[in-house]
Amino acid sequence: MTADDLVLLSVERGLARITLNRGGASNAMNAEFLEALCRAVMACHGEPGIRAVLLSGRGKNFCAGGDIHAFAARGEHMPDYIRVATAWLQNAVTGLMRLEAPVIASVQGFAAGGGGFGLVCAADLVIAADSAKFLAGATRVGMAPDAGVSVTLPRLVGLRRAAEILLTNPVLTAQEARDLGIVNRVVPEAQLEQASLEWAREIASGAPKALAATKRLLTSGVGSSIDSCLSEEARTVSELSGTADAREGLAAVIERRAPTFVGR
Repeated sequence: MTADDLVLLSVERGLARITLNRGGASNAMNAEFLEALCRAVMACHGEPGIRAVLLSGRGKNFCAGGDIHAFAARGEHMPDYIRVATAWLQNAVTGLMRLEAPVIASVQGFAAGGGGFGLVCAADLVIAADSAKFLAGATRVGMAPDAGVSVTLPRLVGLRRAAEILLTNPVLTAQEARDLGIVNRVVPEAQLEQASLEWAREIASGAPKALAATKRLLTSGVGSSIDSCLSEEARTVSELSGTADAREGLAAVIERRAPTFVGR
């Protein structure tokens, strides 16, 4: 498998699909794989017509985390290799979170480690098969969380819950992950691909500027004061009210029809 095949990217009708394509190895992440993922995410930044991103993994598992065989093979040089791999991972995760388009993660099998669990925590929305499992796993192998999990997970579940998950490494079922707020929707495994695609297309049909602004407000609002958030909300709403999509949205409500948003 060449580097170009490790992560696949396709764009159709405003929906970008990023597919982890190392299914035979449970999409375990080595440095080459993470570089390919980062390049796919950066390519999405260069496509202004993208309205939503669907992130999925081929094979039995969404992502088993870091490629422990690749790591162990480096022996005493493992820290140098990990620094390279972690840099690519951090850039990929940061890129996903900074995309204007919402990111939907579709999870089957295991989402483990900084790679799998980290991508789930970095996504804006998560849909999972009812058989999916979630595992932080870093401290279990003498490592610490990466991919931003030490920040993103507490935002999702609260500090005490995050501490328990990261320090004791329970294997969470899809239902438990939903109850904790890590997952939004749980569907039968056989329906995951279709349900994920339908949800992503539904989101992609929304008003791009409004979706991007909402994502930004949610991200910047964490840890900010209510006063500062209110002023930023007011400024954003005022700007959006001057867009063609806002006028179209209001007209659609008045005329009792579905809106057609154009991104302007």
